[in-house]
Amino acid sequence: MRVLHVIDGLDPRLGGVAAVVPRLAAAQAQLGATVSILSRHEPEAAERVARATEQVPGLGLVGVLRPERPETRLGALLWRADQSERALIAQADAVHVHGLWGGLPWRCAVAARRLGVPYLIAPHGMLDPWSLAQSKWRKRAALALGWRTVLRRAAAVHALTSAERAACVRVCPGVPAEIIPNGVFFQELEPMPRPGLFRLERPELGPGPLVLFLSRLHHKKGLDLLLAAFTAVAAEHPSAQLVIAGPDGGAEPQARREASAPGLRGRVTFVGALYGQQKLAALADAAVFCLPSRQEGFSVAITEALAAGVPVVATHACNYPEVEQAGAGVLTDLDPAQIARGLLRVLGSSRDAAAMGAAGRRLVAERFTWPVIAQRSLEAYARAMHAHGAGRAGRS
Repeated sequence: MRVLHVIDGLDPRLGGVAAVVPRLAAAQAQLGATVSILSRHEPEAAERVARATEQVPGLGLVGVLRPERPETRLGALLWRADQSERALIAQADAVHVHGLWGGLPWRCAVAARRLGVPYLIAPHGMLDPWSLAQSKWRKRAALALGWRTVLRRAAAVHALTSAERAACVRVCPGVPAEIIPNGVFFQELEPMPRPGLFRLERPELGPGPLVLFLSRLHHKKGLDLLLAAFTAVAAEHPSAQLVIAGPDGGAEPQARREASAPGLRGRVTFVGALYGQQKLAALADAAVFCLPSRQEGFSVAITEALAAGVPVVATHACNYPEVEQAGAGVLTDLDPAQIARGLLRVLGSSRDAAAMGAAGRRLVAERFTWPVIAQRSLEAYARAMHAHGAGRAGRS
């Protein structure tokens, strides 16, 4: 099977989608598919992309391609796919389009439709009501000007969760919706660094328990809620420290101001973006991982924390009910008091925390590894190809 993934960019600063696509593609290639990724050219991000993907098993089997022409905000939406892009699409058995609103995904989906190649669209949380409410007039205009048609003519929509499937059905009723979550390669997590290495480089953290936030520093991620919650945690745990890791997505200046408040001063450390062994070292030293997002598709960061055996405190808006179902952590509402209680529950019992960590690791090993998910995705392509072929035969 020949698969073409299309994504607006692979810079890890763009969020979890940029981490997901190379790993899904690599796992598919390891199963025997011929896989390529078409991504916008980002020379300034080349080093970040290399660091974020250097340990991905099988990525060498995947062709990573760039459009021949530069992108502009307006031109990307108006241009049709060029000859090289159309050639790539025409050679594919299935085109997997990741994300909405960008120019490259738009024109490749349109080109696939015109060339008669079945395409699947993965919104990655972008059709969630919370997401649609952000810059809502621009998104309503984009849907009206063509994105709704592109969605409704897709061979299938790739939803990460049942909640996302429901959101997709509201926007494009009648289009098959395949639920395929994200995953991890355990090879990227093993062997884990020995505990203490992360602290060794940051002696200001001290020996107390570490609460780890590891994601983009963006309003959506609920960092303001975590800082408010940690004020209560810090009062009960005088040695606890909050570590904030991730690239700035616009929320860092405000977060730094909030972290300088009297109840938090000296208790919060910003460490910037972490990749590879640095990220694993942070997870190895974390007592609890916290992501209080206002919206998530299927969090790669949560999945990695679970796989590393770290108890998780997250919000229901993260759409990860398996955390609580498996006994791997605590889910809360978007409320600092609830988030604080969840963190205190994990920090209050080393025995319970160890049980949560073990449960999280089992959960990921059984359900959320890339080889398992890649097989599901290839089966979804086969169904889409069959339905597309049947539809074309019915119209002939």
